[in-house]
Amino acid sequence: MEKIKITCDSTCDLTDQLYERSGAHVVPLGVALGDQLYSDGVDVHAKEVFEYVDRTSQLPKTSAVPAPAYAEVFKKYVDQGYTVIHISISSKLSVTHQNARMAAEEVGNTYVVDSLNLSSGSGHLVLAAAEMAKAGMGAAEIVERLEEMRGRLDVSFVLQTLDYLKKGGRCSAVAALGANLLQLRPEIEVVDGAMKVGKKYRGSMEKSVLDYIRGRLSGREDVDTKRIFVTHSLVPEPLVKKAVELVKELHPFEEVLVTTAGCTICSHCGPACIGVLFFRKK
Repeated sequence: MEKIKITCDSTCDLTDQLYERSGAHVVPLGVALGDQLYSDGVDVHAKEVFEYVDRTSQLPKTSAVPAPAYAEVFKKYVDQGYTVIHISISSKLSVTHQNARMAAEEVGNTYVVDSLNLSSGSGHLVLAAAEMAKAGMGAAEIVERLEEMRGRLDVSFVLQTLDYLKKGGRCSAVAALGANLLQLRPEIEVVDGAMKVGKKYRGSMEKSVLDYIRGRLSGREDVDTKRIFVTHSLVPEPLVKKAVELVKELHPFEEVLVTTAGCTICSHCGPACIGVLFFRKK
C-alpha cells in the first residue's frame, strides 16, 4: 500500500488534537509583531496578536512560507518512502501555494492541493485526506477527490468589527464608523478561492451570530451533515456554546468541531469573529 503523508499550512486552523488525529505535518506561516518574527501557532497565538494591535494600533505582518522551507519538509518524508499531499491556503489569497508548488517540483513525489480556502475550510480537506489515506486510497485518487470536494465547501464568517479591515486598507474609515454606529456585522464568504461580502447582520454580538448561523443553515437541504466546524477568534465561551447548540438544533451533524482561528486569519478578521464551515452535498 502506498505510504502517504499529509502536510498543510498553519492556516488550516485545526486543534492540536485534530492534527494528531490526521497525522498531518503543519508548516507555519510567519507572523511579525513589530521587529520580532514568529511562527504561526508555534510561538505566537491569537491572544498575542490582539494584544499587539491594542497596544500599537498596528496590524501584524504575515509572511508566506518560502519554497526552501517547504522543500525541507517534503524531502524529509519523500526520503522515508512517502508520497506527500500538501494542502495549502487559497492561491488567490497568498503566494504560499505557489511556493509549495515550486518546492514540490524540486523534490518530486509530492502533490500540492490548492484548497481555494482558508482556516478550517482548508482543515476540512486535511481531515478528509487523512481519512482517505487511512482507507487505503492512492495519492492520485485522493488528490482528485479533494479537488472535487473543495468546490462543495461552504465557508463564511461574521465579523464583529471592521477595525482590522480598516487598518489593513480593505475598508474605509467612514464605512467602519458607519457600521459600528449602526451595529452592522458583515458576513464574509469564501467564493472561488477569494473573499467577498455577503449579508449584513444587525444588533448585538449574540443576535448577529445566531442570526448568521440561522441564515447559513436554516431550511437548507444541501447540507452534508457528516461534519461542521464552528471556528472563531476568541469569541466568549458562553456564546460559542449557544452557537454550537443552534448548529445541532438546525441539522443532525455527526460531528461538530470547535476550533479557534490562528494568527494569520486573526490578523485580518479581528477578535470575536465566528464562522460555520461545512460541505454541501454532491
